[in-house]
Amino acid sequence: MAVVREKGYTHWDGRLAERRFPWLPITRTGIRLAFRKRGFKFVFAGAFLPAFVALGGLYVSERLEDFKALVQSNRALIKIDPNYFKLFLTNQSALFWLVLVLVFAGAGLIAEDLKHNSLQLYFARPLGKKDYIIGKMSVAAFFITVLTALPWLVLIVFKLIFAGSFAFLLAYPWLPLSILGYSALLTMFFGSYVLLMSALSRNTRYVIVLVFGVYYFSGILSETLRHFFPTPYMSLFSIPDNL
Repeated sequence: MAVVREKGYTHWDGRLAERRFPWLPITRTGIRLAFRKRGFKFVFAGAFLPAFVALGGLYVSERLEDFKALVQSNRALIKIDPNYFKLFLTNQSALFWLVLVLVFAGAGLIAEDLKHNSLQLYFARPLGKKDYIIGKMSVAAFFITVLTALPWLVLIVFKLIFAGSFAFLLAYPWLPLSILGYSALLTMFFGSYVLLMSALSRNTRYVIVLVFGVYYFSGILSETLRHFFPTPYMSLFSIPDNL
């Protein structure tokens, strides 16, 4: 005669280990999923284009005798000072690439969780709302830091190598801190901005439209208001101008 055994609930007597950074798995997963998206690697690589152009300018500035024709027509681009870094870091092309990367990496950060009702699973674990937000924000912070602070600090090192001295860093010792501060500013703004847009809808495609639309419509709104009210304060309505 067959014996039917009833499988009941087994009580767990273990001890729950507390993690110091409980949000870290969320960040790792968000970064990994971003690189799995179709076309993201090409966009991510393209976002480094301004840094490579700036690197070329640094090299030319230290080899003026070899590039006389280029120097005569583009003197402003090879004058290496803090404004040189500001020119590349704050121009609309660099910000466009940054927004494009964040669209791939950040549009679905919260929207996908809303779509699949995953929030209940997150908070069923020893994870607070603060940890959830930090984990999602850290995904945006990773890409912003890699595309802003990291390459431009490396460019300062290349400048010192090309020059063969520390004269540039001694002349502008605050420049690395300025780059880090600007990167932190972009992280706080774009991290909050992308998470806000992502939390407004369950549809990732709609979030993508929102991220691009609000960002660039603010610039159009600013230009329109400037025609009616010719004052520089109208630039406050433009996100790109403020950045």
